[in-house]
Amino acid sequence: MHLVGTLQTNKAKNAVKLFDYIHSLDSEKLALKLNNAEISLKKKLNYFIQVNVGEETQKSGITPDLLNNFYNYCKKNTNLNIIGLMAIPPKDQECEKHFKYLQEISSSLNLKNLSMGMSADYNEAIKHNSNFVRLGSAIFGDRN
Repeated sequence: MHLVGTLQTNKAKNAVKLFDYIHSLDSEKLALKLNNAEISLKKKLNYFIQVNVGEETQKSGITPDLLNNFYNYCKKNTNLNIIGLMAIPPKDQECEKHFKYLQEISSSLNLKNLSMGMSADYNEAIKHNSNFVRLGSAIFGDRN
């Protein structure tokens, strides 16, 4: 089971119980809560750091300028299994530059997985090595 979307820190323990992957790791406080929940529940999950590539105020995620510090913090202060990066580019911009950026930074961090691309742009995401795509509206239709 994959959790995609904002995760509140007070829901961390429940998320660790329910999910195998979390695509929205985006703060030190959340990283510590998830780490503690894993220890308490004796369970290991796979995590993607959510990157706010467009630096949009309405979206969650680490801004690109803080990504390296956040990744290093997680590696030093937690035992979370960070396997990749996740991003949703701004709707009003070309997705290619954001996918390319995430591909490059992921490679520089030695991370093997990318969670990027949705129904409208998954082909472009796959060109930039995304191996986790979200195809909700392509499968279920547009939301009302």
